[in-house]
Amino acid sequence: MLGKDLENSQVQDRSASISAHTPQNIKRAEIALRCSPFAVKLFADMAVQGVSLRGICGNEGIKNGYLHESRNLIVVENALLWLIQVGILRREVDGQGITDSFRLTPMGHLLLEKWQIQTNFPHPSFGDRLQNFWAQIQLSRFF
Repeated sequence: MLGKDLENSQVQDRSASISAHTPQNIKRAEIALRCSPFAVKLFADMAVQGVSLRGICGNEGIKNGYLHESRNLIVVENALLWLIQVGILRREVDGQGITDSFRLTPMGHLLLEKWQIQTNFPHPSFGDRLQNFWAQIQLSRFF
């Protein structure tokens, strides 16, 4: 019984956190996910545990099913940092401070539920890619 109450509490917390996001923010996050170089499996793994940057990039990322083609550390980290900015991911923290691992935020969990049964995100349109690029340019001007 206690487990069921805890589960219901977590769902309510996630729903309350999601309702704080505007439809614009959720749409921007969806587009960022579709434009990212990552497979759905990466986010499914991030939903239950932190995933290290080194496990995501290069041949390790392909072996783990996180990437479709090899990407270097800088490209992967930049893509992950963009997903942090749009609210999908967060850095994992331990007793020493910030680590090189990433986890999903409540919004990330919401979006994962939408696509979890697929292996890949829907292919982004040219308009999606343009909109994602423009959003990155706009946000990066202030950071």
